[in-house]
Amino acid sequence: MLVDLSIKNFALIDKLQVSFSTGFTTITGETGAGKSLLLGALGLLLGKRADANSAKDSTQKCVIEGNFDISKHNLKSFFETQELDYEEETIIRREILPSGKSRAFINDTPVTLQVLGNLGIQLIDIHSQHQTLQVTTNDFQFEVLDALANVSREVKSYKRGLKQLKEKQKELQTLVENKDTFTKEYEYNSFLLKELSESKLKVGEQEVLEQEYETLNNVEEIQEKLSEALSIITTEQLGILDQLNTAKLGLHKIATFSIPLQEVSNRFESIYIELDDLQNALTTEIERLEADPERLQQVSHRLQLIHNLQTKHTVGSVEELIEIENELKEKVATTENLTEDIEKITIAIQTIQLQLDTVADKIHQKREKALPRLTKELEKILGALGMPNATFDAKVGIVDKYFSNGKDALQLLFSANKGGSYGELKKVASGGELSRIMLAIKVIMSRYTQLPSIIFDEIDTGVSGEVAKKMADLLLDMSLNLQVFSITHLPQIAAKGTTHFKIFKKDIKNITTTQLKVLGDEERIVEIAQMIEGKDATETALTHARKLLNS
Repeated sequence: MLVDLSIKNFALIDKLQVSFSTGFTTITGETGAGKSLLLGALGLLLGKRADANSAKDSTQKCVIEGNFDISKHNLKSFFETQELDYEEETIIRREILPSGKSRAFINDTPVTLQVLGNLGIQLIDIHSQHQTLQVTTNDFQFEVLDALANVSREVKSYKRGLKQLKEKQKELQTLVENKDTFTKEYEYNSFLLKELSESKLKVGEQEVLEQEYETLNNVEEIQEKLSEALSIITTEQLGILDQLNTAKLGLHKIATFSIPLQEVSNRFESIYIELDDLQNALTTEIERLEADPERLQQVSHRLQLIHNLQTKHTVGSVEELIEIENELKEKVATTENLTEDIEKITIAIQTIQLQLDTVADKIHQKREKALPRLTKELEKILGALGMPNATFDAKVGIVDKYFSNGKDALQLLFSANKGGSYGELKKVASGGELSRIMLAIKVIMSRYTQLPSIIFDEIDTGVSGEVAKKMADLLLDMSLNLQVFSITHLPQIAAKGTTHFKIFKKDIKNITTTQLKVLGDEERIVEIAQMIEGKDATETALTHARKLLNS
């Protein structure tokens, strides 16, 4: 419920601070006094877009703040989802800066207008002529029926199942699409995979093969050059090794004469040892090398195969070919497993559908049982509101389609006159009739579910006499279960309010401002008398006003 409302620098409102109570609050005032401004301020608080000209003083910011008691609205999950601090006394604030920029806050945390709007619709319902058209929509009619049928638990269960069904159906659609795509590519991918698999590629083999190819392809030249090098080292008397040995032996004889000579001798010794080892290496390499045309051909063919594969797949290494092979294995395996996966998901979908059908049938049975009670209560309330011949022809039937709230199709037909033909509300009900039907629905819903605080904006248009009294009684009845506001021009309704506010304009220093004040007992008598007879109310009007207040 709305506990406190503060408005600063908004339109004709300079500063307004007001507290509200539970029960039925009536708001009266002359036409043009500013009732629309009050609704406009509340609209901004509930997430409507701001007008850059909203501020009374364009150099100052406009601030609208509401304090709400949300303890009965089961909103903890909403606050958790939006990562907001949950407080049973929640403060909503809207600011419009001189620049025209708008800001919104919930418990001092900045939020978007969408978040503010999603919370706002759960706190206050501003009933206007435009909203009356909502009664003609199928979704709203189901909302009313479900309140009486008490199927909230079943509908929540159904919606969870429907979400799972849609997820599985989407997954199935993706698999089927993938199967169509993969099947077209399957044979080609299988061919490529077979080609790569049969090649038995190994990491690093290309570099090894290229070295072997170069050796085998140039074996004669290699042998020639190795032999020449060996000859230079080992030829008797002229060979480097023999001459180095002679020099080494001579230096060894004089090595003891000085340290520098010892170092020179040692270095020659090292060179001799290294050269002797090199001779052995050359000999070994020459003995190992031999022409092998058959192996050369094998290596050549293998390298050509690798090169062809690299060209085909536009890569430059064996490692990349192996990576492509692994990807093809996955694609081929996926295609081969798709049929099995599709069968599994199809079975899962059928299981979910069976569960949904069971829940939908429970929902249908409860709705079917509640529907006559709904139409009976509607007809009774409408009769009290001056529509004694109003009747409904309502049917709810289960169909082979999954809707967002079950599998039911609801038909709510209306006739306002005896012997009249039934038709859809939007086609056969007038604006005034729709307004009374909406009021009747709100009254019924208030008995079966927790509604947000509701503000009726001149719902009494076109109503008078006994019907006005009945309407006032209904509004008072509603207020037993929720906070109800009525902006009214009817004394019968104004008198039923447990709290009565008057909205009026006042000139202060030649500046017109809109103000709101709670009326005391005597002030209420005068206000209601003036509503009955005009500004100069007679004693008769005052007496009538007292009677209305005491009735």
